[in-house]
Amino acid sequence: MAIITLLSDWGLKDHYNAMVKGKIISLIPDATIVDITHDIPPFNLNSASFVLKNSFSHFPKGTFHIVDIHADATIEMPHVIAVYDDHYFIGVDNGLFSLIFEHEPEMVIEIDMIQDTNTFTFPTFDIFIKVVKHIIDGGGLDQIGPIRKSLTNRIPLKAVTSDDLIKGHVIYVDSYENIVTNISFELFHSVGKKRPFRLFFGASRYSISSISQSYKDVAPGEIIAFFNVTGHLEIAVSMGNAAGLLGLKPDDSVRIEFR
Repeated sequence: MAIITLLSDWGLKDHYNAMVKGKIISLIPDATIVDITHDIPPFNLNSASFVLKNSFSHFPKGTFHIVDIHADATIEMPHVIAVYDDHYFIGVDNGLFSLIFEHEPEMVIEIDMIQDTNTFTFPTFDIFIKVVKHIIDGGGLDQIGPIRKSLTNRIPLKAVTSDDLIKGHVIYVDSYENIVTNISFELFHSVGKKRPFRLFFGASRYSISSISQSYKDVAPGEIIAFFNVTGHLEIAVSMGNAAGLLGLKPDDSVRIEFR
């Protein structure tokens, strides 16, 4: 039984999700379809990569991950299927997969298959499902298209450090408007060495000097910082919307000063 995940910026208002699921069920009746999310901000590769990177490994090996974010192909950025840690990733080679993968994929194939309609605006419906069906039916990857030597590389924002400082950025804002940074648990402890610190954010208008364990460690309305389930430093407002209240958005700077 095939497991197929879907990640897109389609939203839930329109017909795109239903079209794709209807076609999958028609072609692969016993498939298990999992919506990772369809609420990625339009064309936002960084948000899409964060969500998929922190979710795909929890699915069984052999899962197909269809990604439709800014998915129109060009000569330089064609549609591809990448095999990584025994998972299949299908989408356009626009740099998104390079943000997810921590090592080189086992194989990258440039998709060269005849699509199902004469339009070129909906590759998930016209091409990507067809690729999944081909593999499930026992077709070889070499029949999908030529091997691609490498993926388009996109460099993620990384936290920078000195002896007494970590400078990071906001990389994701979730549906609760909690703020996720690119400062990891390991980096915080390797630089901090258990020293006192102060975390500054919101153009230094706000700061906090402690790390908590859960949202309920402070009273409603108070600012809190903790390391979340993905291992990233998160800034939140208990029972509130941190991004809106603190004026933070993706790519904004945060810094930690150690004493």
